[in-house]
Amino acid sequence: MNISTSILFLIGFIVLIVGGESLVRGASRLAAAAGIPPLVVGLTVVAFGTSSPEIAVMAQAAFGGQSELIIGNVVGSNIANVLLILGLSAMAAPLIVPRRLIRLEVPLMILVSFVMLLMALDGRVSRLEGGVLCAGFLAHMLFMIHEQRGTMNVSPSEEEPDRAYRGNWKEWARNILLVFAGLALLLLGSNWLVDGAVALARALGVSELILGLTIIAIGTSLPELTTSIIAGLRGARDIAVGNIIGSNIFNILAGLGLTALIAPSGVQVSQAALRFDIPVMIAAAVACLPIFYIGHRISRWEGGLFFGYYIAYTTYLILTATRHHTASQFRVAMLWLVIPLTVVTLLIFVYRTARASRSKAESSPGVSQAS
Repeated sequence: MNISTSILFLIGFIVLIVGGESLVRGASRLAAAAGIPPLVVGLTVVAFGTSSPEIAVMAQAAFGGQSELIIGNVVGSNIANVLLILGLSAMAAPLIVPRRLIRLEVPLMILVSFVMLLMALDGRVSRLEGGVLCAGFLAHMLFMIHEQRGTMNVSPSEEEPDRAYRGNWKEWARNILLVFAGLALLLLGSNWLVDGAVALARALGVSELILGLTIIAIGTSLPELTTSIIAGLRGARDIAVGNIIGSNIFNILAGLGLTALIAPSGVQVSQAALRFDIPVMIAAAVACLPIFYIGHRISRWEGGLFFGYYIAYTTYLILTATRHHTASQFRVAMLWLVIPLTVVTLLIFVYRTARASRSKAESSPGVSQAS
């Protein structure tokens, strides 16, 4: 059992790497050929494709009546996307954050996170509320399509590469095949990893909520992790960041929305998730704004900060699951010492960045007049 699980983990990891490489390569080339900004590709095609494992797990859990697994997967995946994946991706290669993300997508991610909390306050996300989330997803997609049409109408400079690709249908076919092969390999690899992890976790007697928040959340987020790290290392950093933000929006609006619609009585939300895990998800989303705003990039030390918080969060879940006597002290230390100090530090960096930008803008007219 242990040997087969280890083999499953190893093969799944290799398949994920190959799939991530294939997806990023094909999506980047198609974006360049069609004149579509890589950020939009990251927010749509890549984000939806890498979120497919979450949808598959949640749909299966909905028909099986495993609501804690659904909530654990949504919340745990969103926390892992920001703290673990963005953290590791930035540690591998500092990430440039497009201004569009700071203006539109990050505020939307924060908004839908709060909406999820409000819907869950009564202990359930009903089928009607699931329909509202799905409607929000459709509205967001229509807005992006409308905005992209406007961008393409005013971008005649893209005609030359577009024409080159039209003349070479083999390149189009090869890149489309790369995208579909990458998505298929990501799904296959993540499923193998999750299957092996679930077998091990259930043998240890872990609860469904903890299972969803940790092993399944990390397992279904492995496509995002693989894709974002590979995209960052290959220089496609718009895809690396857009993939994470787009996946988080997709998980709540489309993932939780569709699951609540198909579940016979909606999705039940436990008090444990309401008291701690959903607020942590919201805090991780809110933390993106100041960090993204500082220099419009995620540096290595900021990536390390995200990663450190994910380790602390996972440590708390393990302490809670094992009913360790230090769990309450650990939680108090995080809530009243570590997190406040981090917030103060980030606010100071934001203030200094804004002040430096203002000073630079004020000195620019003087420089131009002197010249």
